[in-house]
Amino acid sequence: MDKVKKLAIINAVPYGSTGKIVRGIDSVARQKGMETVIFYSWTKRLRKSNAPNVVVTSFFGKLLHMALARFTGKNGGYSFKDTKKIIKHLEKFKPDAINLHIMHSWNINLPMLFDYVKKNDIPVIWTMHDCWAFTGHCPCFDMIGCYKWKTGCFECPQYKDYPNTYFDRSEKMWRLKREWFTGIKNMTLVTPSEWMCDTVKQSFLSEYPVKVINNGIDLTVFKPTESDFRKKYNCEGKYILLGVAFDWSVRKGLDVFIELAKRLDDEYQIVLVGTNDEIDKSLPKNIISIHKTENQAELAKIYSASDLFINPTREDNFPTVNMESIACGLPLITFKTGGSIEIFDEGSGLMVDKDDIDGMERAIRQVRKDGGLSREECILRSKKYDQNERFTEYVDLIQSML
Repeated sequence: MDKVKKLAIINAVPYGSTGKIVRGIDSVARQKGMETVIFYSWTKRLRKSNAPNVVVTSFFGKLLHMALARFTGKNGGYSFKDTKKIIKHLEKFKPDAINLHIMHSWNINLPMLFDYVKKNDIPVIWTMHDCWAFTGHCPCFDMIGCYKWKTGCFECPQYKDYPNTYFDRSEKMWRLKREWFTGIKNMTLVTPSEWMCDTVKQSFLSEYPVKVINNGIDLTVFKPTESDFRKKYNCEGKYILLGVAFDWSVRKGLDVFIELAKRLDDEYQIVLVGTNDEIDKSLPKNIISIHKTENQAELAKIYSASDLFINPTREDNFPTVNMESIACGLPLITFKTGGSIEIFDEGSGLMVDKDDIDGMERAIRQVRKDGGLSREECILRSKKYDQNERFTEYVDLIQSML
């Protein structure tokens, strides 16, 4: 069986966790002698790219797509010119396989792209980073407990949140997505978690095989690291509870930390990373707020200096912060939701029922009093999340599809 020689990768953005995954897959693929091309949506962080294998769609095309989608609810139905440009590149490149990632960033006409794939019978590997592909509108539904997507969306309770449209078009969009995304002869779905795998199998995408490939992290960066963090922030002798997110909200459990700060005495110190000036206004004075770190190495120092990682996320696929935490030897406690509970084992973490703040408080006090979670077990568990092994697993899957 011949190996894949040419790989096209399409993702909404070049940054964040999906951007890292795309760059990692691209790097491993090229190391294996493959030719690659990457398509990104225009963003402020990527106005242009000097990389010879990167194609960026236009700013004005995205702006127009956003405006039209907001009025019509048809996210993914515009960007005709940009999509013609992408297809023209694909026709010239002649990919042996296409790896899709986030596809809902107002930068591509989905029926045009998928018609091209179907007509040319190109193998597709689509990574499900969220649930948008099989719902009427939303990328996440778990927090509000809406399961209409199983049989057909309607009266969407979140259409004003994302994609921030004026009208509810969830019923129509669910039918359109089912038409666009089904009927491909050779497509495999990849999910980072078992939870997402089980979820996809309950959707109209159930006709496709699903493979779980966990996300990974850089274990050369995220590891136990000495620092003066405790001294710098006057936390010496305190039991540090750490929370890390870069989109703090009720979804990420910001309110849980605010409540815990009221309940726990000054022997504890809550530290939140990824905040901003607006969030600071809602935080009590006994929470240390760090807006951002200089780099990942600095973040590893904060993980390493803490005593317990708290992740009260109310919906998540496979949170990177959990992996980073245990890789630095920091045990964690998380709400029982999505793939968050799959990352640790009994020696490296605990879970409590979603929204059970009383249970979260008890678990924190129990771990501090009795232990039971081991830094050594955390580090051992984290070895399965070596990003280089996960990127290689992706490329091996791609090559096996021909």
